[in-house]
Amino acid sequence: MHNGKPFTRQTSCRSRNFRPGSMRKVRRRAVFKNGDCNVLQKNLTRRRLRFLQDMYTTLVDTQWRWTLLAFALSFILSWLIFAVLWWLIMYTHGDLEELHLPHNQEESGWQPCVSAINGFTSCFLFSIETQHTIGYGVRTTSEECPEAIFMMCFQSIYGVMSSAFMAGIVFAKMTRAKQRAQTLLFSKNAVICQRDGSLSLMFRVGDMRKSHIIGAGVRAQLIRTKTTKEGEVMTQHFTDLEIGADDCGSDIFFIWPMVIEHKIDENSPLYNMSATDILNDKFEIVVILEGTVESTGQSTQARSSYINTEILWGHRFDPVVVYNKDRQAYEIDYARFNETTQVDTPLCSARDLNEIYKIQEGFTTPDICRQFSPSLSGRHKSPPISPLYSAKQQNVVYRWQFSNEI
Repeated sequence: MHNGKPFTRQTSCRSRNFRPGSMRKVRRRAVFKNGDCNVLQKNLTRRRLRFLQDMYTTLVDTQWRWTLLAFALSFILSWLIFAVLWWLIMYTHGDLEELHLPHNQEESGWQPCVSAINGFTSCFLFSIETQHTIGYGVRTTSEECPEAIFMMCFQSIYGVMSSAFMAGIVFAKMTRAKQRAQTLLFSKNAVICQRDGSLSLMFRVGDMRKSHIIGAGVRAQLIRTKTTKEGEVMTQHFTDLEIGADDCGSDIFFIWPMVIEHKIDENSPLYNMSATDILNDKFEIVVILEGTVESTGQSTQARSSYINTEILWGHRFDPVVVYNKDRQAYEIDYARFNETTQVDTPLCSARDLNEIYKIQEGFTTPDICRQFSPSLSGRHKSPPISPLYSAKQQNVVYRWQFSNEI
């Protein structure tokens, strides 16, 4: 009873407000919506040593604050180390004695290794000038000390190499393909609806920049638990999904947002899954968009994923590309990029839907039509939207209800 009236629970196949995204707030996933992988590594032997052996990749992959810190320390420490070496050369040669300092050299006739050196501070300044070839002209190396000449050559070579190395790291970090992937968009949700009579899983991809992705290709993989015939439980089993845009396959001419479609047929791992199965099952669909950046020639890859609660059953994407006659160009409305429209879609699986179509085709043959046409309700000339699930009705075949006259 509900408010004094008998309450009858009805099962409907129409997708009026079927939004599973509000059912659960937190679900585990392998790939976040922004493309980052949700993977933590532990118990790695000699992990730090292995990362230090690949210093270049480590500095490129690390956060900006650590890269800039390493950039600054690489120069400051080298200046200090070479300043100490210059100080030792001056000290062993006797240039730092009171009678040999610059203000007494004219009287004593002392020839230093480097002119205008008074102490460690002067050595530090000379180290900076030598490493970066500043050349103020006050401090110069003389022919008195061969070790000073060797040190000057060595530090000059080191300065060029270190500057090139650190500049290369910063440049690679600024131009890496990951930054280009920030302007590649994936729709917030995936949808399932009928297209050309078959159920299809669809999601939308877009590119915000005017420079296009050359050779753009899209891949999709399903991650879920699988049990083998031997009883082995594979908790992270990957299955490729056959996808395409319109009739172009997975390789797309990516000049505006495209709706990528996976047809749920006999070869699809979603073939036996109904709307209820999608809602209750635990799986994740990882989508990957990759290609070559037109402006730089580098390969880039953008990733995202959809868990079961992010799939809208009975929705299709709204158009975002329209032709503007005044401007004589196609316009893309990214405000509608994630917008969907609810459409009538059977809640049964693609397998059940195909069986319904087969039964419908069977009843359209002349002999069977003459036998059953008087007893077949007119509203069932198309696949039923609101099936009856009562197990007591013996005349329900594949969720298609016939009259009792049969």
